[in-house]
Amino acid sequence: MPHATPMRLATTIRPYDWGSVTALPELFGTEPTGEPQAELWMGAHPGAPSTAGGVPLNELIARDPAATLGERCAERFGPVLPYLLKVLAIKRPLSLQVHPTTAQAEAGYAAENARGIPLDDFARTYKDASHKPEMVCALTPFHGLCGFRSPGAAAGLLDRLGVPGLRPWIETLRTGEPGQALRTVFAAMLDDAARPLRAEAEAALLESPDAGLAAYAGIARAYPGDPGLVAALLLNHVTLRPGEALYLGAGVPHAYLGGIGVEIMANSDNVLRCGLTSKHVDVPELMRVVDFTPSAPHLVEPVAGGSGAHDYRPPAPEFALTRYELTGAGAHPLPGGVPGIVLCTEGEARLGDDLTLRPGQSAFVPAAAASPRVSGKGTAYLARPGAFTK
Repeated sequence: MPHATPMRLATTIRPYDWGSVTALPELFGTEPTGEPQAELWMGAHPGAPSTAGGVPLNELIARDPAATLGERCAERFGPVLPYLLKVLAIKRPLSLQVHPTTAQAEAGYAAENARGIPLDDFARTYKDASHKPEMVCALTPFHGLCGFRSPGAAAGLLDRLGVPGLRPWIETLRTGEPGQALRTVFAAMLDDAARPLRAEAEAALLESPDAGLAAYAGIARAYPGDPGLVAALLLNHVTLRPGEALYLGAGVPHAYLGGIGVEIMANSDNVLRCGLTSKHVDVPELMRVVDFTPSAPHLVEPVAGGSGAHDYRPPAPEFALTRYELTGAGAHPLPGGVPGIVLCTEGEARLGDDLTLRPGQSAFVPAAAASPRVSGKGTAYLARPGAFTK
């Protein structure tokens, strides 16, 4: 039967300017290239599909969706792999960003197509018609910004800067309806008229000995003069220990600041940015999409599956993630009938008897694979659709 065994993947590393030059080579035991290695992509997104036997994975899936995806997955999500797996290696902060809902993505994608904007145009905002919920699981200490603080907490943080010009924003946050207050202040912070006030706040951040402001001072050093810097103060700062995971749904503003993590998401590349980036910024569209409801970071607690298996089950039908701590004693059966990608991050992982993965290597496990199992001694991650996780 075609597509009945796991297939080793050849993958792409994206050299975005925020990436580390050395982190992935050190993790995977490879030679540095001298340029940033920011994101290792594993999946079938047309922007950088992995290949198996020299054939792009999206093409293999299109040729035989039933064997590669399985009937349940193909019926639920269509003839496409519903998730994209990545390893992130963050040297300096990523963009302050948000992801759209499915309806927003479909409308935005259609509108840009109607205007004739090429998919690879710098000014393009919507790269596809999908939403992009995502989850990151830390491999090293990992920190970022996620969701709006309560307006009162945000006001207190701004107050600690000691900048008199910030008083109107602080007062709005302390007295206004929470969502509207955050919207009003966030928009004002990004407005070009606030440039002098942002410069004062940036200078205060860089001079402050306040440990609670240290993460934001680090952003200021990485992106001097950036309009997103002060707006970042409205967001929660979160730190993940290795093995901890953070989920981000549509509309939640966020920015990853540092560390290495395994990230899984719906098979989309839709990102709306408002700062901390050299990429396209689309503030009006971001303001339309962002959810201004204050929210605590959504941490995903792994469910122990026994024998070193840890399941992460976020509220997204497109994806779930399992971490296997392989001890050399026995093999873990993988879910059958669904498409999986296995990534080795440490030691050695074996799929069946014939395929061995070392750090940074991955394989696609088609739905038609008979009784797939992973063994070895090290750490491996399995990506799969979440809709069929029990």
